[in-house]
Amino acid sequence: METALAMSQNGMMDVGYQYVNIDDCWAYERDDEGVIQADPTTFPNGIAYIADYVHSLGLKLGIYTDGGILTCEKRPGSYGYEQLDAQTYAKWGIDYVKEDWCFTFVEIPSERYQIMADALNATGRQIFFSLCDWGVDEPWSFGPGVGNSWRTTPDIQDNWESFLSNLMAQVPIAGYSGLGGWNDPDMLEVGNGGMTNIEYTSQFSLWSLLSAPLIAGNDLRNMDSESLSILTAPEVIAINQDDLGKQGTLLRASEKGSLQVWGRPLYDGSRAVVLFNTQSQNASITVEWSDIWLSPEQTFTVRDLWAQSDIGEFTGSYTSTDIPSHGCVMLKIYTGSSIQNW
Repeated sequence: METALAMSQNGMMDVGYQYVNIDDCWAYERDDEGVIQADPTTFPNGIAYIADYVHSLGLKLGIYTDGGILTCEKRPGSYGYEQLDAQTYAKWGIDYVKEDWCFTFVEIPSERYQIMADALNATGRQIFFSLCDWGVDEPWSFGPGVGNSWRTTPDIQDNWESFLSNLMAQVPIAGYSGLGGWNDPDMLEVGNGGMTNIEYTSQFSLWSLLSAPLIAGNDLRNMDSESLSILTAPEVIAINQDDLGKQGTLLRASEKGSLQVWGRPLYDGSRAVVLFNTQSQNASITVEWSDIWLSPEQTFTVRDLWAQSDIGEFTGSYTSTDIPSHGCVMLKIYTGSSIQNW
């Protein structure tokens, strides 16, 4: 409830954050009729009470379950109780369900997740369904027909190596993501302290370019101004929420792979670009118009999305100099009218 209140007051709700999600350990036991019960110590008033409060702030509530007999922390799972649990969640006013994949034994994810998907749809309530088998069973291959997002990676850790690993895992599967169903490389680590703000800015930029779910994983009640400014960058979030819904991907890299050009087309025909420096010293990176499906002879305006200002007009390419180590520049390449209809 404190987190929801913080989100409603600190500007995050104003830029589009909607859900406050409860993860594992809220569930306690099932009653004699099989209805799942919240832990009476941590949720003495029940989950519906939390949902009512969150809704009163104009936000939505998410909850966690598991496709197996137990959750990852050995609380009751939804195996065999999908219909009853879905009805319970809908009755409580739940808007988002994440289903994990612990203690599932020989179950087939696509089949088990479909059971919960059908049960949620049968409630008549609009509930976002997030699948989480950590990418083990290639959920992108079946996820678009089952859920609204699917984890594509192991749990992210708050360090550079984990961030980079989860990022690069998105490159070969970019085509599976689209309107209504998204590749999910796991949450944002912004504000948790294990990386620098330069690295957090890179994660937020690239997650936005990927159309990844933007899920803050830090304590919103005690957040410094720099973390908040990263999480609420309006023009960066606009790329994430672009109506075309086409996931960005790696377009070109230097010989050792350390200097990278990422990009995606946008609904209005413009292009979003991230120039990403993964090496240990500052560097210059160039985006060629041919990298982003544009004619080298044409002139376009280049806009810095973090600075929220136009840099100027350029023909054929644009070079950003002195990009810091592990940092990036995020750009929009556009003209006064649509470049191309996609």
